[in-house]
Amino acid sequence: MLTKLTAAALALSMALASASQAQEKHEPKARAFAEASIKKWMADPIVIKAIKDQNAKHASLSQAEIDNLDKQWRAETKSAAKPKINEVLGNPLSTYLKKIKAGSKGFVTEIFVMDNKGLNVGQSDVTSDYWQGDEAKWQKTYLAGPGVIFVDKVDKDESTQTFQTQISVSIADPATNAVIGAVTVGVDVEQLMD
Repeated sequence: MLTKLTAAALALSMALASASQAQEKHEPKARAFAEASIKKWMADPIVIKAIKDQNAKHASLSQAEIDNLDKQWRAETKSAAKPKINEVLGNPLSTYLKKIKAGSKGFVTEIFVMDNKGLNVGQSDVTSDYWQGDEAKWQKTYLAGPGVIFVDKVDKDESTQTFQTQISVSIADPATNAVIGAVTVGVDVEQLMD
């Protein structure tokens, strides 16, 4: 019995070490991808305009109103009627993000852009929630300043059975260098490491 427990503990320890090494190995490549591609994509005028327009539209939103918008979004993900989701997925920014994803041939698994409150501005796919402001992807980029890159841990996507990571980057207004939003890009880690 003790031998089985020891073997199980050793296997678990080796798996955790391997996951830690994978994290360490993927992060430099993820940062290089963010510098070479994500920042370039997010400098496009369509991105900047969409974020600035939504920041102006949502300038006076209270936290209670943000919570209500998030609840509406979450309910729509399970409903046949999806007015808020369709509004966001049908906007020009989402069209731009869908083209980037499609052009990546499976490397990019998702892209979503957030405003200065952490609300989705545009996205390639439906997210499970509308408000990202309570999550590290927004807090460790938008709140940290211009040019910041946050690489999250590697996770297995159960629906696709692939290993993915999310790379988040703060987005600044090119005219002022003030942070106006953030983006999260999901990528297939196996392709990233090739």
